[in-house]
Amino acid sequence: MQLIPVGEAEKPRNQFPPVTVGETLIGEDDIAREMQHHPAEDVAEAWHAAARSLVIRELLLQQAGRLKLGDIADEEDRIARVLELELNVPDPTEQDCERFYAANPARFCSPTLMAVSHILLAAAPDDVQERIRQEEAGHQLLSSLIDGRSQFADLAKQYSACESRHQGGSLGQISKGQTVEEFERPVLSLQEGLNPELIETRYGWHIVRVDQRIDGEQLPYEHVKPQIRQYLSESVTRRAFRQYLQVLAAETGVEGVDLELPDSPLMQ
Repeated sequence: MQLIPVGEAEKPRNQFPPVTVGETLIGEDDIAREMQHHPAEDVAEAWHAAARSLVIRELLLQQAGRLKLGDIADEEDRIARVLELELNVPDPTEQDCERFYAANPARFCSPTLMAVSHILLAAAPDDVQERIRQEEAGHQLLSSLIDGRSQFADLAKQYSACESRHQGGSLGQISKGQTVEEFERPVLSLQEGLNPELIETRYGWHIVRVDQRIDGEQLPYEHVKPQIRQYLSESVTRRAFRQYLQVLAAETGVEGVDLELPDSPLMQ
């Protein structure tokens, strides 16, 4: 999916409503310049992201004025000081971290390692007839492997479209994140041995054999505690930031843009 370089796009004038923060108008030219930092699938999406970013900035700068922080010359420093003074973010407790660890065991495991071999019967994603033909061929090859009439390495060398055919189909050791998602997801759930079903990916059909599986192990709490503490702290900060901006927007008045925030920091 191609993203539109919105900084190069022409924005029709008056296509969007005027944006105001209290009595301050956020200029169209300012929004247009900001759009280059918010690439999106269409101009409207980029415009709203840019306008929202400028509204947030203006809200915080106006609050800096109310807090009499005008002696801080740099606007970024002024905004940082506002957040330092206004955001009340408690640090995660030891109990918070322990509960999160206990409730999310799968997040704190060493990666599962697998030695995998495959036979790729290649077919382009948009070639329907070839994909049907290769699927039928795959079932025939799989049947011969299950019945013991053929050896995996021999079939890989003869039929596989992957360079691994020169190693009997062996892909070596793999773990999460090393292959395409549509191959990885089903393969990482397999046990050792020949998979009795074909696996389909964008590249075609795969006959898969798991030669070895070493399941990940639970990491000790003390080993992952810093990671948990940072995650919980960032999560609480994001939530407090959203709530704080909603209060500022209600008190100041914001028109022309939706201030609903995603679950990620907007202020860099």
